[in-house]
Amino acid sequence: MPDTLAPLDQRRWAALLARDAAPDCGAFHYGVTTQGVFCLPGCPSRPPLRRNTVFFADAPAAEAAGFRPCKRCDPKGERAALHRDAIAAAVALIEASETIPSLAALAKRAGYARHHFLRLFRDITGVTPRSYAEGVRARRLQSALSQGARVADAVAEAGFGSESRVYEKRGATLGMTPGAARRGARGEQIGLARAESVMGPLLVGATAEGVCFIGFGEAMDALEGDLRRRFPHARLHEDPDLEETLAKVTAFLREPRAALKLPLDLRGTAFQRRVWEALQTIPPGQTRSYGQLAAEMGHPAATRAVARACAQNPVSLAVPCHRVIGASGDLTGYRWGVPNKKRLLAGEKQAP
Repeated sequence: MPDTLAPLDQRRWAALLARDAAPDCGAFHYGVTTQGVFCLPGCPSRPPLRRNTVFFADAPAAEAAGFRPCKRCDPKGERAALHRDAIAAAVALIEASETIPSLAALAKRAGYARHHFLRLFRDITGVTPRSYAEGVRARRLQSALSQGARVADAVAEAGFGSESRVYEKRGATLGMTPGAARRGARGEQIGLARAESVMGPLLVGATAEGVCFIGFGEAMDALEGDLRRRFPHARLHEDPDLEETLAKVTAFLREPRAALKLPLDLRGTAFQRRVWEALQTIPPGQTRSYGQLAAEMGHPAATRAVARACAQNPVSLAVPCHRVIGASGDLTGYRWGVPNKKRLLAGEKQAP
């Protein structure tokens, strides 16, 4: 009998063996009569015998039948909720601490072994506790500098031992030097190039390092406002040397059939840059869900953090966040408009 004509439980059994809920049988739970537990179809436990298996539409139905939740796959999400609460408490502690708490102290407070706590923290936030704490210090430093504090004072107040720690890797902490951040990028030169594209007004901004902004599909004043909010005191000027870059971007918008390769000046947190790098590995014509992208990065629980980083991408097209869609297949939001996202994806899929 073809699968499409099989009874619902037969399709559920096939999905159980495949460790995945098939779309033609919907979400379900299964119970193991010999053990008295119920599980998700993706449970890592060894599959039960078919004669010992019963199926339920949801967790309440399984519990009403006298089954208890499996401790391995956590079908009710209770253990996952406890993990999220523990990591949220650790994040709050990091945010409130003047110095970076040790991994041992964080793990002990959460009640986990260090290696287990580290894995949970990385899965849920997308970064290690150390990386998260470094991000907190960077935000404090950025805030103090933007308010005009002296660099030495801001560095000390943010929790850095010395200015040399901030300057060790150029731009690694703030995406620019502390002096430039204090000045709101005052003194930086950003060249501009403008054009009308098939998707409306187009603005490209670039520093000496590479393209730092690509915006399109809105009024030119709005596009320039976006750029100025990121570099509030930089000197903007029309740059005829960007004509070739502008031509590449307009050609991509017209026929998005190949990757848009440009020198880039990406400024963001370590996690944001990792997401932006991952976006550039998605081939034209293909898409990923936010969850899939998070899993490919090795952080399957960091879906929301990945989505935020996609939304904060300053160089759309070159860093193709339009190739990320919702888990349901919906195009979801897009900074430059869902119709433009749909057009870009359709154009890429038409590539030979």
